[in-house]
Amino acid sequence: MEAIHANQIEIEDAVQAEDGWYIYRAANADKGLILYPGAKVEPEAYAYLAQELSKQNITVAIPTVRLNLAILDVSKADEIIESDDGIDWYVAGHSMGGAAAAMYADQHLDSVNGLILLGAYAASNDHLKESDLPVLSIGGSEDGLSTPEKIEKNSSNLPEKTDFIEIPGGNHAYFGVYGRQSGDNEAEITVSEQQEIIIELMVDWLQNIDPSGQDPS
Repeated sequence: MEAIHANQIEIEDAVQAEDGWYIYRAANADKGLILYPGAKVEPEAYAYLAQELSKQNITVAIPTVRLNLAILDVSKADEIIESDDGIDWYVAGHSMGGAAAAMYADQHLDSVNGLILLGAYAASNDHLKESDLPVLSIGGSEDGLSTPEKIEKNSSNLPEKTDFIEIPGGNHAYFGVYGRQSGDNEAEITVSEQQEIIIELMVDWLQNIDPSGQDPS
């Protein structure tokens, strides 16, 4: 699914892929976010999210993955984390990309500082659920794919202190900017409104994680 133009969403400077990554660099960033795209969703669909996060001093790296399926390229984050250890790295993902990010976190608890799930949930795992890794899970009340019920059902696969937030009126497709998605419900808010809520939630959460990677709450 390709990125689309949407009202009130402006991509200021299109970032070109380099070595399989779209990187939105913040000049003095001490935190970075690796964002795995949803299944069959083009990386550019998350350009606005990345652009706005980079304005808040957070470097964002979005990978291109095999067959546009992050679940087939779970270890992709290694490329960025190993190339720049001067930043505290967090992994995130939308939909299947969130499942892939959770798998990566489960296998690399010593090298990531937190996990953010966007319209996503974690599968059964060995280490993540028992860890103290800070996790933020953002869902949408109208999400027809990663439904609130599915997120609740799979919540035991995440650490006990995970922060669960549901966006009233938000749906699955509006975690990116790529139009309608089969199986999803109609959102009760605009894509730009949902994007702004997501950005605010992510920035607030990341700013309140201390340098050791532990959730102060």
